Amino acid sequence: MTTPHMTIDALLVGKPVPFRGDDYSAIAKTPVEGPVRIGWDGFAGNAVADLIHHGGWDKAIHLYPQDHYGWWRERKPDQPLLDAPGAFGENIASRGMTEADICLGDRFSLGSAIVEVSHGRQPCWKLDHRFATRDVMATIVKTGHCGIYFRVIREGEAVAGTRMDLLDRPLPDWSIARVFRLLIGGGHKADPQAVRALADMPVLAEAWRERARKLAG
Repeated sequence: MTTPHMTIDALLVGKPVPFRGDDYSAIAKTPVEGPVRIGWDGFAGNAVADLIHHGGWDKAIHLYPQDHYGWWRERKPDQPLLDAPGAFGENIASRGMTEADICLGDRFSLGSAIVEVSHGRQPCWKLDHRFATRDVMATIVKTGHCGIYFRVIREGEAVAGTRMDLLDRPLPDWSIARVFRLLIGGGHKADPQAVRALADMPVLAEAWRERARKLAG
């Protein structure tokens, strides 16, 4: 049986730059040539502008499946951001598995590092501004093409062109697609019992556990 895995097209980092008005953002990232050092707070050379909503233990590394790019290009054929990895501010541009295939708590190899799925990416206004349109955030909420956040379990280094192997899957019933649908996509009303279960899952990022508690309450 083949080990479930993703291939890494690119590893990307960015620094905060002026974005809109007085707002700064590091959503524009560029691929790194050669090895990338992976620490507890993510990739060396990467930084965030909004320390409240980005970065930290539960959001150390952001992955966006390149598997979605063709779907996006069909809907936005004139968008040059979609011609290369990094359109969604991802640190890892991967292919082979999406939110439907990746589960909460999954652990993957990332070079010599080990990373753990903490939650999905909740879209914000910065994606609409980056794409110069008003529908990217709403489309992600509707489709669940959200991307993944990892926490770092073991530090190390990685390089593009390699693969991320699934090492452990403790919660096979909790795909990120399902978790996103319940907590962000409006599915909580149809399955309140599942939302209550998420509120008590230590592996789920604290911000989404708090959201689950509010939705269940």
